Amino acid sequence: DHVPNGMIWSGLFNSTSGVNNLNQFLIAEPIIKLVSPIYGSIQKLYARDTDLVIACEDKILQAFADKDALYNANGSINVTASNAVIGDIRPFVGEFGISTDPMSFAWYGFRAYFTDKRRGVVIRLSRDGITPITKGWEDSIEGKLKLDGDIIGSYDDEAERYNLTMGGETI
Repeated sequence: DHVPNGMIWSGLFNSTSGVNNLNQFLIAEPIIKLVSPIYGSIQKLYARDTDLVIACEDKILQAFADKDALYNANGSINVTASNAVIGDIRPFVGEFGISTDPMSFAWYGFRAYFTDKRRGVVIRLSRDGITPITKGWEDSIEGKLKLDGDIIGSYDDEAERYNLTMGGETI
């Protein structure tokens, strides 16, 4: 089966004890996590500290890793230990995704950068959430993003800026 909005994981690997269950996919175990199909297919997974960023075509999500969330009546969250590999999945605020350009994803420190071709924007994801980047990009970026072709992102830590390569041209 091809499930574009699902994740599956295998058994454990522990080099100290000699356990290698990376080739075991036991259906009796909870080894599958699905995201809503309305967000499109999963394009990129990125591990960040103790959570997982899930970049779908039309939404960016955050999942707890090795823990889960209990919600209070007022909507606040209490994080709790769990045996779940991937815990509760929550969307970041904003109607942005990564379209079908996972190669546009680049990170530096606690920030990640990527493009949303469908909406014609460059996005920064940091601890405070998603921010569309407009400063420093010429007005024609929306038109360039919507052209056919690969979009490759990188981060120049010396110049402290996100670079895009589209059609062989770096902007």
